[in-house]
Amino acid sequence: MAKLVIHISEIEAASDFAALLARVRAGTEVIIEHNSQPVAVVHPAEPVRRTISECIALLSEDSNATIDADFANDVQAAIESHREALDSSAWE
Repeated sequence: MAKLVIHISEIEAASDFAALLARVRAGTEVIIEHNSQPVAVVHPAEPVRRTISECIALLSEDSNATIDADFANDVQAAIESHREALDSSAWE
């Protein structure tokens, strides 16, 4: 699926910045222009990601977590068991 990109003027962006951010939250990339020249690009932030070593470092000392040959399968099973959409209305 192609990413939606829109071009708007500085005046349009400033006139309803909340609406602009709502579109960005929905995945749209917004290019803000002055006299048809790009001034800024607003896009959704990249999610924070941790490396495996950072995750391991976060484990408590008494953790019994192990990374064995089936670790990737365990992670995939956990992901597959929680595929339902989250209700974000509680976050706002």
